[in-house]
Amino acid sequence: MSKTLNFSVRSRSESPAKTNINVRGFNLTVDEPEALGGTDLAPNPVEYILAGYAGCINVVAHIVAKEQNINLKDLEIDIDGDLDPARLFGTSFTERAGYKNIQVNLKTSTKLNEGQRVKWLKEIEYRCPVNDNLSNKTPIKFLLTPNN
Repeated sequence: MSKTLNFSVRSRSESPAKTNINVRGFNLTVDEPEALGGTDLAPNPVEYILAGYAGCINVVAHIVAKEQNINLKDLEIDIDGDLDPARLFGTSFTERAGYKNIQVNLKTSTKLNEGQRVKWLKEIEYRCPVNDNLSNKTPIKFLLTPNN
């Protein structure tokens, strides 16, 4: 498959901290914890990034396991990221606004030798689209259009 796929979301602000989002007919809510001005009714944007990353790794891990003849019995993916909110709140601009680091931990009871483990993990990292977006700069264009 070499055709470029297009993905899109539509969102509407419900409050300064809460957003309603539609993706292919699925409705999502983004909210902040109360400590960050929200109502804590849903994950916040940076948590959704990690959730999307985990979902993408899951898909790629299974594709690669099948290609490498690994009978993947189970898979758990834990992801943690550290973020300094100072730039977000305009109190300091020395640190970046996004995650300073992200750690991905895959867990499985499937027995892999060291060579299999290294090859499988490298291929997942190399082929995961979300990993690519988080690891490399992607051109982004901001526009402001009138709302009729």
